[in-house]
Amino acid sequence: MANETSEGPKLTPKGTLTRARIVEAAAALIHERGVVGTTLEDVKAAADVSGSQLYHYFPDKTALVQAVINYQADSIVERNRHTLSKVNGVEAWRNMVMTAVKRTKAKGGCSLGSLGGQLAESDPEARALIAAGFDQWAAAIADGLRTLRADGKLPPDIDPDDLAITLLATLQGGLLLAQVQRSTRPFETAVDTVLALAVGR
Repeated sequence: MANETSEGPKLTPKGTLTRARIVEAAAALIHERGVVGTTLEDVKAAADVSGSQLYHYFPDKTALVQAVINYQADSIVERNRHTLSKVNGVEAWRNMVMTAVKRTKAKGGCSLGSLGGQLAESDPEARALIAAGFDQWAAAIADGLRTLRADGKLPPDIDPDDLAITLLATLQGGLLLAQVQRSTRPFETAVDTVLALAVGR
């Protein structure tokens, strides 16, 4: 059965997989090289598709970058929802973000935040998509924290929405410091300090 996407025509199952492969390849390249440093030729080679296939799904680079923004936001939101739903939600979330930054050795920064740094002032449509992604990310964290509070695993006087924004801002600032200093220590210090103050971790 064909699938309808919000960004294009109905796709066959094979077409859905091909499109996803292109977006994933583009996301990896853009995170490594930046938007300006990634060409459609680079994406075509990395995704192992022809030019006609690439342009069938994405008429230009702008459309592809917008798909990458949505992909990065969706991936982040899903990981956060899944992790915070665990019994030891806060600890699991902390371990997830620490593992991610250590794996990359602080290179590249945040996969969504780095796009904001590159596009927010030059591309209003991209900025709006990135802002929506951050809203969804904060909501995912807040939902998880709300569940933890209902289960007695978060102090009752903590506002989940406020803490979610605080954690998200801490992540972004910590990742930027870690990226430029090439050390995970600023990130670890920032996250652990906020969690200690907020939930007595």
